[in-house]
Amino acid sequence: MIPKDTKTPDTKLKCIANLIMLLIVLIWGSSFISIKIAVHEIPPITLAFIRFFITSIILYCGLKINAPQTKISKSDYLPLAIAGFVGITSYFCFENTALSLTSASNASLISCLTPIMAIALNVIFFKARLSGLEFIGSAVGLIGAYLTITANGDLSLDSNNFKGNMLMIGAMFSWAVFTLLSKKIQHKYSSLCIVTYQTIFATITLLPLACFEYQKWQPFSPLALAQVIFLAVFCSALGNYLYVYALKILDVTITTIYLSLVPIVGVIAGSLILGETVLPIQLLGGSIIISAILIINLERTFNLWQNQLITKKPNSKIF
Repeated sequence: MIPKDTKTPDTKLKCIANLIMLLIVLIWGSSFISIKIAVHEIPPITLAFIRFFITSIILYCGLKINAPQTKISKSDYLPLAIAGFVGITSYFCFENTALSLTSASNASLISCLTPIMAIALNVIFFKARLSGLEFIGSAVGLIGAYLTITANGDLSLDSNNFKGNMLMIGAMFSWAVFTLLSKKIQHKYSSLCIVTYQTIFATITLLPLACFEYQKWQPFSPLALAQVIFLAVFCSALGNYLYVYALKILDVTITTIYLSLVPIVGVIAGSLILGETVLPIQLLGGSIIISAILIINLERTFNLWQNQLITKKPNSKIF
């Protein structure tokens, strides 16, 4: 369990949080590889259901241990269910199916698009105003996305690679919508509570969808089972729990920069474990997208640093 000692020095807490974010990057970056291996034996939506059924049990037990008095208002069931459907059911139906068609490396590179899509939706639906750096970063990110999606060596619209890449775009769109939907309720409950109930609702909606794949159900190997356990326990349950903990200590801008490293781990793992080949122009596209995310967060990082300078006490340090 994560230490909760409030007497721990601030520097030590931040050091732990940074190490946790590095661990999360490794875990989430490797998830693309595990899904790619698992979907060879388990249908995509069935895989999502089994994964989040296990995750729901773990998260619910964790919630009852950490916050046994937590109760959800009946009026919040629908918002939580909708967010769970969009951010988990829809997202993983898209992503798992995508990874049955395209490479894990392609999928991980395209996953960089989420922050840019979230910004675009925030502008469209919430009339948010973009700063100059956000506009430049979003435009640069779109160029990188074009290179990553279309330069896979097979530009046919009927090719599995192209279809898989477009499904990954659908997954990123789902996650961007999910982040906006979660804003409306994130201040009413703890992050662990919200993630737990969203996962439970998503698992319920995944069950009937998985039943459509019953003709493809078959016993799967210990290797596939190991991937399911890794995805459910480490990527979903433990990964979300650790990420919530890190967010309490590190600014969201810092965690976003860490998460931009996830596709790099995905590409490296895809090459080393699956023997996938990524074209140089795709690496260029992925690098451009990551650069775009850094550009978008540059202004926020500067503002955070400036605020810390203004508010810091004499003899204090900024970490």
